[in-house]
Amino acid sequence: MDFFEAQARAKKRTTRLVVLFVLAVLGIIAAGYFAFIFLTAMHGLRANASGTGLERDSGGFDHIQLWQPGAFIAFSLLTVAVVGISALFKWFQLRAGGRAIAEMVGARLVPAQTTDLRERQLLNIIEEMSIASGLPLPSVYVLDDEAGINAFAAGLTTSDAVVTVTRGTLEKLNRDELQGVVAHEFSHILNGDMRLNVRLTAVLHGILVIGLIGRGIIESLRFSRPRRNSKEGGGVLVVLSVGLVLLVLGYVGYFFGRLIQAAVSRQREFLADASAVQFTRNPSGITGALKKIGGYALGSRIQSTKASELSHFFFSQGFLSSFGGLWATHPPLDERIRAVDASFDGKYFEPPQVVDVASESWSGRRKPAQPASNPALTPLAFIASIGTLESGHADRAHHLAGTITASLREAVRTPEGAAAIACGLLLDIDATARARQRALIRHHGGDRIASALFPLENDLLALPQEARLPLLLLTPPALRQLSAVDLARLLAALDELVHADNHVSVFEFALQKVLTHHLDLGARPAGRREIYSPADVSPEISVVLSFGAHLGATDEASVKLAFNAGASGFAGLHPALALRPAGSRELDHLDVALDKLALAYGPVKKRVLTALAATVSSDGRIEPDEAELVRALASALDCPIPPAI
Repeated sequence: MDFFEAQARAKKRTTRLVVLFVLAVLGIIAAGYFAFIFLTAMHGLRANASGTGLERDSGGFDHIQLWQPGAFIAFSLLTVAVVGISALFKWFQLRAGGRAIAEMVGARLVPAQTTDLRERQLLNIIEEMSIASGLPLPSVYVLDDEAGINAFAAGLTTSDAVVTVTRGTLEKLNRDELQGVVAHEFSHILNGDMRLNVRLTAVLHGILVIGLIGRGIIESLRFSRPRRNSKEGGGVLVVLSVGLVLLVLGYVGYFFGRLIQAAVSRQREFLADASAVQFTRNPSGITGALKKIGGYALGSRIQSTKASELSHFFFSQGFLSSFGGLWATHPPLDERIRAVDASFDGKYFEPPQVVDVASESWSGRRKPAQPASNPALTPLAFIASIGTLESGHADRAHHLAGTITASLREAVRTPEGAAAIACGLLLDIDATARARQRALIRHHGGDRIASALFPLENDLLALPQEARLPLLLLTPPALRQLSAVDLARLLAALDELVHADNHVSVFEFALQKVLTHHLDLGARPAGRREIYSPADVSPEISVVLSFGAHLGATDEASVKLAFNAGASGFAGLHPALALRPAGSRELDHLDVALDKLALAYGPVKKRVLTALAATVSSDGRIEPDEAELVRALASALDCPIPPAI
């Protein structure tokens, strides 16, 4: 299953979730309405015609009026309002992204300069995975008080994703097992599962609130002491009845909501396990982690009640499953292990075991990777590589990591160092021009960035072209730690560097675009609605393909040939694609076009990127700057391309 298919399946699951959610709310409304009719009849009441109040009805059970339009409308509106507002409240609470979700459960951000060997090993593994997948580096969090073996990935997009692990995961797993767990979580990021998880959390919270209101009503009666046979006693009985009805309705709805959650969650875990094996080429990594979960007494249990509503986020079952496993968000351990290792004999790990966490380099215990050759780029190979985790990408990532010096690896983990690297990637090879650039950086970016850059200059100038974008994608977590003032100064310094020579190169444009997109600093198109038809973005597609056609072209004929190679993928589109002439503002037009295309539905992005691949490879080869541009444009569309093309 490719990246776009996975995204489409995640969207279909979301649609089904919405349908089931609506059905659950309708069921609550129907059950609540008939409970209301029964209670009012029991107490000799009925709703008035407008549904705004109750009036006396001496008919009792003998003359129950089942259809009371006013009461039905009022109850429906109240239920929808309570559930909808509660779900929206939870959604807005979590929409800040993975950081907000991690902090909500009490996780701690792992400092980039950590001296804890286990944490440094985790950072190394996640950096490798980021390079291999083409994803921007996620922030890393640890649940310090959790001794169980577990982890989760959270966020709404690839730009705001975080990976969180428990302290038990760091202490009890060796490097191969930890890498298997991290690869599993990266699969969830690439398959679009994170956003679905957030929506599930919001939906369940909305339904549960009805039950919480009922429980609150019942608990409030503890402070009431009505006299026997008084009107006050009858009123308390009515209130108690209402509370019980709401409690039952809310928790029955929550029961079925958890069934939906569990069913949606379980089917994704096998795919994530398989992706982890495909990437690491080491089935014993993921199975070893699962066997240790089965062997340790605490297993994958999460002790904090703050994380209970995020049970479907986790790597393994974090909480006891009620109702005979119907609420289990993960398949049984033995089923997951046998899906990877058919020879599993049912024996789990027998603790204790000393885990070797000696500091390891980015390459871990792998053999030194040999420089990987760049295969010929074809549109099909290009699309197939997007959003994938494969062993070949891991080999390529190890090679690229080996070209990034230790000083750069340390610098990219600090705010000033990451800012210095972003500026340093724009340094000119000419010493005179570089001196002017240093002055610009010091003036606009400040002394701290300029001082951090000075010892890194030679390493950055020696960095292979193919390693520049992977290094840039490691900077966002550290850059997010800059204050608003320092971040604004950095962007000003980058803008001055880009425009200092009155010429914006392809890489200079790509660097600015990637950073502003993944730091969410770019302009947002009006409306922000998802685009489903290529016809709605026909002008933007023309801009992208025209830019790709002009890149590296030697004459007008080759430009037209390249453009037509890509435009053929949109034959019959109305309005038809049109080749745009090269001009001084083509990068400005490309910038605006990418912002709008970022709102396109997955299949539309797939067609655009396929066409772009056909355009740049129309001459039968792809140059390094063309490959760099393609990866940068895809990254700005949230379609990560591994550095293997």
